[in-house]
Parts: sequence; C-alpha cells; structure tokens
Amino acid sequence: MNTENSFDALFAGIIGQEYEILKQICPPATEMSRLVGEEVAAFCHAHPGMQTLVELGSGTGITTLSILSAHEGVKVLSIDNEPVMQEQAKNNLQDWVLAGRLDFSANDALSALKALPDDSVNIVASAYTLHNFEKGYRQEVIAEIYRVLKPDGRFINGDRYALDDMVLHTRNTQQEVAGYFKVLTEMGRPDLLEQWILHLFSDESEARIMRESASLAELKDAGFQHVQLKSRLEVNAVMTAVKC
Repeated sequence: MNTENSFDALFAGIIGQEYEILKQICPPATEMSRLVGEEVAAFCHAHPGMQTLVELGSGTGITTLSILSAHEGVKVLSIDNEPVMQEQAKNNLQDWVLAGRLDFSANDALSALKALPDDSVNIVASAYTLHNFEKGYRQEVIAEIYRVLKPDGRFINGDRYALDDMVLHTRNTQQEVAGYFKVLTEMGRPDLLEQWILHLFSDESEARIMRESASLAELKDAGFQHVQLKSRLEVNAVMTAVKC
C-alpha cells in the first residue's frame, strides 16, 4: 500500500483546498506532517492502550489529521491561539471531536502546557510551530514539554531545522523561495507570495532560527535523551526526543 498516496487522498477529501495549496507551495511541509503521524503511529504500536497527545499549533488541522488517522489509539488536545485557524480545524475535524478523540485549547502554547499536570502526557507533537517562537519563549515551551511528558514519553516535531552549514542552508532557502515565486506567480496570487516571503524573513531571523546543532543541544539541556533528527528534506526535518 502506498501510504503517501493514501495520505494525499485522505487530505484531499477532508481538508481539500488548504492542503492542496500548501502541498504546491511547500511540499516538505505536508511531508513533515505525514512523517509526524508515522512517528506517532510507531509509538502507539509499541505502547498498547489509549495514548494522550498534546499538539502544539493545530493550524487548519493538517498535522492533527495526520496524527488522528495514523493510529486509533491516540486522543489529542490541539493547542492554537489563532482563532481563525482553529475554527477551520474544528470544522475540518468535527467527526473526531464527536468521537471523543479530539479537544481544542485556544491558549498559547506556554500557557496551555503550564495548565497540565506533571507526567501526564504520552506524546507532545507539532509541525511548523516551534520555529515561529522567539528563542526565549521556545526554551520555556521545551521545559514545559519535558515536565508534562510521562517517563518514556516522546516529543515529535516536524519543522525547519536550519543546517549548520550556512552556505548550504542559504542555497536550500534560495531554492525554496524560487519555488514560491514559480507556484504563486502561476496561481496569480501575489498576495500569498508577499505573505510567504515576509514569513520566511521572520523564520530566518536570529531571534527565531532553529540551527540544527544548537536545537538538539537545547533539548538535551532540558533533560531529553535519544535526541535525533530524521528524514531531512532540505531545511526541514523530523526531530524525536525521549523523556527517560
């Protein structure tokens, strides 16, 4: 069975236009969401019983859907303090809400995590959320992720992890920008092009950029073990870490 094609078919049916546009503009983003789901499924297969998962940044629900469809043994609390985005996710994923497998929090990531008890969550997962945080805030979030995870819990993050090789990182980023111009010009969407370029400048700023070696060291300093990057696609990768 081709899991990637199955993934595309599922998303085309549920999230539709949002997924198709994102897949055209930034193919690695949809692939990272799929891979986060695969990591969640692998954890659930190894740990029988219902697993509690906190998702940071639901957006329109693309990664949320990947997680929910990856394994039936996971219940999700999805956190996003952007009301327009979260409303889209609620509409897209209402069947999972009705089934009791999905709840939402409208708090920011740090506040929502601080409201959770110690050692209460099996998995914290996210995609393309942490890189939006300024470094000081992100460090606090990581400390809270570690606190709320149960022993042997997993932190799974598909995100922009900048290469330590700055020349290669710049070259990959330039190729990414060229792709934005090609796709969005053909779509006749200069408005979206402007927003993506502005967002990229924020991603690449010193206040936010997640350089690979520094990011892994930050997780280890917080107490995580077995920290590793997997499935790198240009400036994107899946990170997994364990609370022992």
